[in-house]
Amino acid sequence: LILLDSLLQERMSSTTVINAWTSEAKSDSKSSQSDIDKAEVVKLNNNDEEAIYNSSLLLGLDLTQSNALFNPQLSIMNPGDGLRLRPLQLGDYSTGFLQLLGQLTKVGEISQEQWEMRFKGMKKKDGTYFITVLEDIHTNQVIGAATLVVEQKFIHGCSQVGRVEDVVVSDQYRGRQLGKLMVAVAVVLAKRLDCYKATLNCTDKMIKFYNGLGFKCEEGDANFMVIRL
Repeated sequence: LILLDSLLQERMSSTTVINAWTSEAKSDSKSSQSDIDKAEVVKLNNNDEEAIYNSSLLLGLDLTQSNALFNPQLSIMNPGDGLRLRPLQLGDYSTGFLQLLGQLTKVGEISQEQWEMRFKGMKKKDGTYFITVLEDIHTNQVIGAATLVVEQKFIHGCSQVGRVEDVVVSDQYRGRQLGKLMVAVAVVLAKRLDCYKATLNCTDKMIKFYNGLGFKCEEGDANFMVIRL
């Protein structure tokens, strides 16, 4: 009888714990599902490939922190129908990334060995290179890209600056706010990485576009100078 009573009390205790946990899970189901969704996104975006930075950095980025306005609305989780944002991956040698850069500037002939050496070298410089790409999930091709280079400084209390570079969208996908999206992602990511400012240089014809995203030529410091080597 003592043993039976003990078993009944144990069962009642277990049931109470299960019911309490279930109730808590129900009240927090949205939060739990959100966490699961985010975990799946990280897993999907890493795609079992070597990514140039951890895709978890993209989670929680709020594009409303940039000056970019989207209509219809775009977000990190929903960059457009059939598209997804993710870090550049080692396997992107064969997904059109270099060909996409060719729409922006001269790339040259790059072998897979050269690609892998450069990719791994950039990845080793932890906290420096953040190359984000936009992939068409139907074709598995990279159709947009932007690079954020984080430069460490002694000034401003040993702060750092984010440089936005190599922003490009495939000519077949233009007119869908994707260029604006890629710039906004780079800017908000720079903010998340505690950069005190983000900079870029552009051609004269692109000044109006970048002005609309919050970039401006600062008075008395509006000259970009270069020596081609």
